[in-house]
Amino acid sequence: MTVEDLLRHTAGLVYGVGNTKVEQLYRGLYGTAGVYRRDKTLADFVTGLAKLPLAHQPGEVWDYGISVDVLSRVVEVASGQPFDQFLETRLFRPLSMVDTGFYVPEAKLSRLVDPPAGGRGGPPDSVLADVTKPTRLFSGGGGLVSTATDYLRFAQMLLNGGELDGVRILSPATVQRMTTNALPSDIRFAGYIGGLVGPLGGSTWGLGFAIRNDAAWSMVPGSVGSYNWMGTSGTYFWVDPAEQMVAVQMIDAAPGTSGPPSRMFRNLTYGAFRVPDQGVRVSAVAPATIDTAALSAYAGTYTFSSTSSRDMQVSREFGGLGVDVAMEHGLVKVKSSIPGMPAAKAGIMAGDIITHLDDAATQGLSLNQAIEKMRGPANTTVRLRIIRKGQNGPIEASLVRAQIRPQRAADLQVVDKGGHLRIEASGDLPILDFEKGAAITVVPMSSNEFFVDGGDHTRLAFLRDGGGPMRLVLNPGPWQITGQRIN
Repeated sequence: MTVEDLLRHTAGLVYGVGNTKVEQLYRGLYGTAGVYRRDKTLADFVTGLAKLPLAHQPGEVWDYGISVDVLSRVVEVASGQPFDQFLETRLFRPLSMVDTGFYVPEAKLSRLVDPPAGGRGGPPDSVLADVTKPTRLFSGGGGLVSTATDYLRFAQMLLNGGELDGVRILSPATVQRMTTNALPSDIRFAGYIGGLVGPLGGSTWGLGFAIRNDAAWSMVPGSVGSYNWMGTSGTYFWVDPAEQMVAVQMIDAAPGTSGPPSRMFRNLTYGAFRVPDQGVRVSAVAPATIDTAALSAYAGTYTFSSTSSRDMQVSREFGGLGVDVAMEHGLVKVKSSIPGMPAAKAGIMAGDIITHLDDAATQGLSLNQAIEKMRGPANTTVRLRIIRKGQNGPIEASLVRAQIRPQRAADLQVVDKGGHLRIEASGDLPILDFEKGAAITVVPMSSNEFFVDGGDHTRLAFLRDGGGPMRLVLNPGPWQITGQRIN
């Protein structure tokens, strides 16, 4: 195990969220072992942890866990300072982060946000349970209390390449190293958060951050190279060097409930970017006259893979089996099947182990490699060999791949009403000028081009290539957003 393994979560240390025997042992750190309590020290914590086996061989599997807690102990030993003092002298004080620490002093308690119903998670004596009293456990993985202003200064320092207000915290080369992919190409992804980092999430991991590296497959908008992470109670931030932007969300939500507001925050941020002025006042354009038959040809539902013009506007449909899998101990394990899709129709169940794909063993494949083998052109066949608990012998199945469309970002409903096109968003997210429950009548400029006479003056163009589906292009040009008609 190396320091790099700790930084990139490939050390084999886990949080103990799953149900394997090793994860159950790690869960004891919070319970019966009692070494993850606020009255213990990092030295106590690491001593208890050293008695447990690793969940994975270091360097082989990305699995988000307690690596950063071990790193904070490494910092103590290397610096000769308790971790809280190290942070205060090397980071908080130089950056003027005056409200950040491991507890809230009595004089500032009136500014502390009340915890959500049910608490912030963890046992009553954990570092997360009570931040109103001093703690002895200065966890590198959680427990700091801060404000939006303080954390914004931290994020701005990163965007600036390690410097803020004339104070240098990190060298530009260090920031570049931290925010560049650190994972080998054959890494396997596992754990409860493995769907957010890796091929399924369109992202990878650097030295402390998730990094967006695939605009076509990322679950949230943003530039390739933007980096982020989050806290268990809903704190979330990202840095987008391409847009010279930092964003910070500070909420205190119950564990497991912060995902929707975080996604909404990010989508709304990028959706609010205006198209640069193209030098044409669209409100001054004389409306064109279009016959009813032409208008009715544009009606329908248009789905958008992203609400952001900064994303790659590509179709994310593919031929697949409709099955969600994860890597556990080098095995491809089924997590769930999508109802109505080939895997579900074939009776594939959660917990099944896929040992072979087209007679090739899956043992030794990375998660990405296994997923790519299951995908292919729609209406083609793939053979699976499965081991199921309680079943004698393997199960053989031949499945025909179906067209899979991942969850889309948003839809627009286009309706021909009284000789005019009226458009509104049908999902939770707005798209430029269009929102749910607020239909807008667009003004024609030509037989297939329209604009919104108000708001941000969104332009629209309906296009069809040969006999293909109708496309709706918003703000045609370098910042366009493209949707496909699906009905």
